[in-house]
Amino acid sequence: MATIADFWFDTLCPWAWLTSRWMVEVEQVRNVTVRWRPMSLAILNSDRDLPEDYLARIEAGWGPMRVCAAAEQQHGPEVVGPLYTALGVRFHPGKLPKDRPTIEAAIVEAGLPADLVDAMDDTSYDDIVRASHEEGMALVGMDVGTPIIRVDGASFFGPVVTPAPRGEAAGKLWDGVLLVAQTPGFYEIKRTRDARPSFE
Repeated sequence: MATIADFWFDTLCPWAWLTSRWMVEVEQVRNVTVRWRPMSLAILNSDRDLPEDYLARIEAGWGPMRVCAAAEQQHGPEVVGPLYTALGVRFHPGKLPKDRPTIEAAIVEAGLPADLVDAMDDTSYDDIVRASHEEGMALVGMDVGTPIIRVDGASFFGPVVTPAPRGEAAGKLWDGVLLVAQTPGFYEIKRTRDARPSFE
């Protein structure tokens, strides 16, 4: 039986996107199945003193995250991964605007009904996103963001990596991350980022 790895993401975050592409590789080389879960940078940063332009950018994340929540509610959890992939390819390597036409094209590519795009503006999905977000944050504390991974009773932020490892390199990183995450009392490895996200 495959190990389930819950992965909390906001579609806007390029670092979460890279980690998600690593997890897609991990699924190919280890007996792991990812369960994709929504979270929100807008919720995370709602009470923080941050630049107005950044707050405006992350506020735009509500639309695609509502669409992800609606897709799961209406069509089941298995559609969230393909939808996130279609959105992320457009948002990150594609650098397309996070607008209605871009999101509708992603929905169609993921094999979902085009009218799911209406969920962008449907605030009734906010509670679903918020509940999932709070579940993820409760696992790791408030000092982190997206992505969050939960596997075999261990939960952690990250890893933050660029570019996303491929093939067996992805598997080896997974093995190492599990080793440290499941070590009692282990909390942190970190160094200053000196590279921008690379989507190659």
